Amino acid sequence: MESTTNKIMGADAAAMEAMYDETLKNFTEGSIVTGKVLSVIDGDVLIDIGYKSEGIVSANEFNDLEENPVGQTVEVFLERLEDDHGMVVLSKRRAIQQRAWDYVVNECTEGSLVEGVIKGVVKGGFIVDVGVDAFLPGSQLDVVPVRNPDEHVGKTYQFRILKINLDRKNIVVSRRELIEESRRDSRRKVLAEIQVGQVRAGQVKNITDFGAFVDLDGIDGLLHVTDMTWGRINHPSEVLKVGDKLNVMILEVDLEKERISLGLKQTLENPWEDIESRFPIGARVHGKVVNLAPYGAFIELEEGIEGLVHVSEMSWTKRIQRASDVFALGDEVDAVVLSVSTEEKKISLGVRQIEDNPWEVVAGKYPIGSLVTGKVRNFTSYGAFVELEEGVDGMIHVSDMSWTRKVNHPSEILQKGDEVETIVLEIDASSQRISLGLKQAQNDPWAGIVDRYPVGAKVSGVVTKISSFGAFVEIEEGIDGLVHISQLSDEHVERVKDILNVGDTIEARVVKVDPIEHRIGLSVKAAKVDDADFEVREDMLEGLQPGADLVNLAGAFDNAFGDALEEWHPGQKSE
Repeated sequence: MESTTNKIMGADAAAMEAMYDETLKNFTEGSIVTGKVLSVIDGDVLIDIGYKSEGIVSANEFNDLEENPVGQTVEVFLERLEDDHGMVVLSKRRAIQQRAWDYVVNECTEGSLVEGVIKGVVKGGFIVDVGVDAFLPGSQLDVVPVRNPDEHVGKTYQFRILKINLDRKNIVVSRRELIEESRRDSRRKVLAEIQVGQVRAGQVKNITDFGAFVDLDGIDGLLHVTDMTWGRINHPSEVLKVGDKLNVMILEVDLEKERISLGLKQTLENPWEDIESRFPIGARVHGKVVNLAPYGAFIELEEGIEGLVHVSEMSWTKRIQRASDVFALGDEVDAVVLSVSTEEKKISLGVRQIEDNPWEVVAGKYPIGSLVTGKVRNFTSYGAFVELEEGVDGMIHVSDMSWTRKVNHPSEILQKGDEVETIVLEIDASSQRISLGLKQAQNDPWAGIVDRYPVGAKVSGVVTKISSFGAFVEIEEGIDGLVHISQLSDEHVERVKDILNVGDTIEARVVKVDPIEHRIGLSVKAAKVDDADFEVREDMLEGLQPGADLVNLAGAFDNAFGDALEEWHPGQKSE
């Protein structure tokens, strides 16, 4: 009896062991199994999956845990059949992820659309929850550069699956492709509807030095900087920024190239209409300096309206080289309207017209022929400027500096800062010019020259210069005569320097006087003839004929002596 019982018990044990082994075969690590919630203790959920031991899952993995979950059926992921404590290792979260992955693998292909939430920003892009974590490259979020990636975290978008890697369980998605597809559809629609003159809503997509690209619901148009405002701007960023929404007018459409030109100022009232009535010529206006160029200053009179003050209209008396010498950006300026061109959108302004023109009273203050005193202010190659009063200069030309010398540069006679007396020779108030004469304020040594040195008179003088054709002799200060080489001796003279040297004192007779041309001809040979026997002969006038042959001691006949007058100036002694 006992033996039979033992046999039965042994058979039952064998059967149970076989059943246990069969049960273990139904549990595979890495699979999804179904279990029942037995209890919730200290934040852990105890689950029975029908295995010899229960498993524990953190309550944090449950988004839908009921208030009394005991008996609730859940799917969990079997990570390990036994841990170090003999417990089954389960995960609710991994079960959800696995189901999502299985869905992606079985139901989706590359190119499929999925919805997802951007979970976070990572290097090179974003992590997107589409049921499983997918990678969204930064360049695939939008068609425009993303300036603030964090502002997209937590937002739900539609994505297109670009790539599925089963081995790595990696998914790459794109939102940009969907946007581009939508834009292509919108572009076709816009191009079919768009017409020149329409006003359409747009958003600034990009800004360049020459303008801004505006998104017109799928197609970009160019808003050139010159069509942004009726006023002056240096850069589009002064009036626009990326993301701005605005209404623009269609100026031009090229359907073949899909190019659209836009205008913003054309949607606003043109401030240049009726400009002549608002800013009549002669009107006094007030404005602010908004731009400076070397040639003038631009004054903003009202928004979109600027006038130019040219440097020539900044002062009655001063020569302005650059507008920045007078004005600075932001200066408040009063001016007078000089001219208006509606067609060219130009207004010319004058600042000096605010004050009285001092040149209008110059003619009365400095009549022609009057003696005036001034200070030498500046030189040019042809004369010297003399300041008669603040802002009023007169000029002494080199030809009016000396009665006796040929002046090549005013520094030969004057120095800057010299106080000089001059005679007013000419006034041109419209051109703001006064001509002055320095020599005219002095006695002319050639006046009465015929009386002092009549033809036939003997004179004594010092040789000041020797040339190939004769010698120059100073007979009084500032007065030189010429002894032609033929009049030096009764004998033939080959070279003047063979018988004369600079500094020699000689006696000669006057054979020619021309007070108008400031010329005196002398003869050493004629000085040896008795006064009673002297008479002017043709041979005495050799080299002294009127015109090119007679020496012009004032320097007006340089060609008569070639290189000689390039070195010698009448009235100037040689060293």
